[in-house]
Amino acid sequence: MGLLHSYHQYVVQNRVSAINDVLPVLPANIRSMLTALPYSFQEKIEEIRLRQGRPLLLGFSNGDVFLCAEGGLTHLINEAYQVTPLDMERVIQLISNSSLYALEEELRNGFITLPGGHRAGITGKAVLDGGKVRTLKYLSGCNIRISREVSGAASIVLPYLLDGNGGIFHTVLVSPPCCGKTTMLRDLIRQVSNGVPELGFHGLTVGVVDERSEIAGCYKGIPQRDVGVRTDVLDGCPKAEGMMMLLRAMSPRVIAADEIGRQEDVEALEEVLNAGVKVIITAHGKSMNELLDRPALGRIIKLKMLERFVILGRSRGVGTLEDVIDGISMQSIGVRKC
Repeated sequence: MGLLHSYHQYVVQNRVSAINDVLPVLPANIRSMLTALPYSFQEKIEEIRLRQGRPLLLGFSNGDVFLCAEGGLTHLINEAYQVTPLDMERVIQLISNSSLYALEEELRNGFITLPGGHRAGITGKAVLDGGKVRTLKYLSGCNIRISREVSGAASIVLPYLLDGNGGIFHTVLVSPPCCGKTTMLRDLIRQVSNGVPELGFHGLTVGVVDERSEIAGCYKGIPQRDVGVRTDVLDGCPKAEGMMMLLRAMSPRVIAADEIGRQEDVEALEEVLNAGVKVIITAHGKSMNELLDRPALGRIIKLKMLERFVILGRSRGVGTLEDVIDGISMQSIGVRKC
């Protein structure tokens, strides 16, 4: 079997259970519409979007469709179920356990993490305090993003990331949005943390800065996703600050973070690199040229501080491994096509 693969070729256990996790936070009528859908549709839902007074929309990897009141799917707006004020009121009550005040800190960030590691993004009117968002009110929109683990997603690339001395190379997962880099990152963290005996690789202590609660999917501080037995997670913490906290306090061998790009993130990343700690990070981009064009990230790439670039795309489905680039030579290390 060749290197070029989509992680969807791996067995995913309990895929529909992810939908079952979020059903309790949906109004009964919408819950019924969703459960009326065939299994083959339920297992592929990635987002459930409710916008008051507008059609209820389901997001899939290849686009979105509207949900009908009868439980079917349609591309026609006039056939779609319209989200009512009562629907919105009920979903907010269920998400917050009828206590929005207790979730004020999360609302400030615009999302609430649900049991199972799923996430509900919330929109409404921002309440400001000193020019900064304190909370939200008049809530009118909700996007429930369904988190799924793909155990084994990183197996195809991990052998190319091991340095042969019991460690790993500094690694960047690169892709456009919605191409599987966070899923790949999560499984890579798990395998690096647990170790892979068949590769002669022992586990390493990993520190994860999960700024948006997407990697470990923490609920009340406890990871809902399997990120490995030697992994410590800083949930909801800004990446730059979190990397420094982990470096000072947790003695990690590896630090992982999602979506590095801002100047302060790259400055913290450089501190980690100079401290001798390995990194596994992700970055938005379609190619190496896009990364090189970014002032902060491009600078440390040109300094040869990052050793492996894993390019993900959609050529054979979401999560396709398109190439692996050596960060020193800036040459492909040889993707073998099936």
